[in-house]
Amino acid sequence: MSRPVELLVLADSLAFHGPARAELTTEPRLWPNVLAAALTEAGRPSTATIVGRRGWTSRDAWFALTQDPYLYSVLLPRADLVVLAVGGMDYLPALLPSHLREGIRLLRPQPVRRAATRAFRRAQPVAARLHRGRWRSLPQRLTDEYLTLAVEGIRYFHPGLPVVAITPPPHAAASYGRVLAGHQPAVRAALAWADRTGTPLLRLDEWVAGFVGRPEMNPDGLHWSWACHRLVGERAAAEFVRLLPDAGRGLPAGG
Repeated sequence: MSRPVELLVLADSLAFHGPARAELTTEPRLWPNVLAAALTEAGRPSTATIVGRRGWTSRDAWFALTQDPYLYSVLLPRADLVVLAVGGMDYLPALLPSHLREGIRLLRPQPVRRAATRAFRRAQPVAARLHRGRWRSLPQRLTDEYLTLAVEGIRYFHPGLPVVAITPPPHAAASYGRVLAGHQPAVRAALAWADRTGTPLLRLDEWVAGFVGRPEMNPDGLHWSWACHRLVGERAAAEFVRLLPDAGRGLPAGG
């Protein structure tokens, strides 16, 4: 009996956050686990390992690939397919540069940190509406650069290992002013990047769009319902049949 297909998913919280809270990465309703279960049901036993943190951008995924020894020593060498499920946070409207935004949690003493956090959360949606998403959490140039570094690095050290990325999904997050002006430009940039680098994409922009604003989605307007997770996992499985030709038949058509 052949060993299971090992799917390695580098992701932001969209891969491990449900409609109410962050979940254990072993939660079967999360889309990477739905993906693995769909491949298993189609005749190719599969498992998914999710590596990520809330707010991860493409830069964070690259840092993890180069700075986390367990990731590059154990998880990556045994993977049969890598999903770079990052980029969805890159285009979100930003109020502060990354080093200042991420530094708020390091402020001391505690009352100063709490006051700065409250002020930032109040100001961020206002600023997002004012600048209409022109200031991204990570500039597109850097998104492309870090994704390219990740793909080329994996291909260099692990020739033949399939790498898949995503198009950024839409959102309706009040914390970002519900500003979506940067979404379509980010999708077009992802498609252009994928064409340049020969990287297959999971079309999260299309798959998630029909769920945005529904009451069953997370009230934060950013994270997904279980139905959305299920659809993304099943559509991803259909796409992976092309990359894992032994995955079997009977999966729904992708797109």
